Amino acid sequence: MLSTAAAVRAARPDADLVLSMDPDHMPWGVHAPEAIVGRVLAGARAALDASGTAEDPAAAPDAIVVPCNTASVHGLTSLRAAFEPRIPVVGTVPPIKPAVGRGGPVAVWSTVATSRSRYQQSLIEEFGQGVEVVPVPCPGLAEAVESADPGAVDAAIAHATERTPPETSAVVLGCTHYDLIEEPISEALEGRAELFTAAGAVAAQTLRRLGVPPAPSLPLTGTVTVLASGRPAMLPEAALAYAPGQALTRVPQP
Repeated sequence: MLSTAAAVRAARPDADLVLSMDPDHMPWGVHAPEAIVGRVLAGARAALDASGTAEDPAAAPDAIVVPCNTASVHGLTSLRAAFEPRIPVVGTVPPIKPAVGRGGPVAVWSTVATSRSRYQQSLIEEFGQGVEVVPVPCPGLAEAVESADPGAVDAAIAHATERTPPETSAVVLGCTHYDLIEEPISEALEGRAELFTAAGAVAAQTLRRLGVPPAPSLPLTGTVTVLASGRPAMLPEAALAYAPGQALTRVPQP
């Protein structure tokens, strides 16, 4: 979730963020859909509990953002049924539509679970517009990013690159983990394909749902609270290997 959370913080430095991570059950992509739904709901409820919602309903978060493609594919409907219209729920969709607008062919890099999902296939059918769109499962890439292991990252990128058609002109990063390694992905593709990520669009949609404008020039006053499978925690050390993780650790101004 680092790239999306950092994008929200950049757009609204005054926003208080609760990052509800789930290290006890990662990676989610290998779990059955019903198990993923359970983890998504548990993460949202942990964030609400941390906000003191049980004691004071007025303290409920302004929005629930799901900065994960796999979680959105499987859990968005259940989250919306549980929390909307009281709390807006914003999901993450692979940016296939803007990538197709660039021309084709287009490759969609995603986890094995997301690449096999009917949800992603429906997006390809809806937005493909006659352009060739090729799903590229990326086994191990999210896990390698999660551990900040450069060797494992390079190996997983190489595996995905080999399965990406050489004439590809656009690559959709269909997992928010991949946002953190745009540079090595671009290098592996030798710059021949433009990369498309969702973090900025999700941040913008969150503000639209809340009816508030971006205000990146505001002082940094928003706090960042981290939960690890419901427990108070710090950002994991691996997160600090990436620029968005470093941005989220900046201390609010008094």
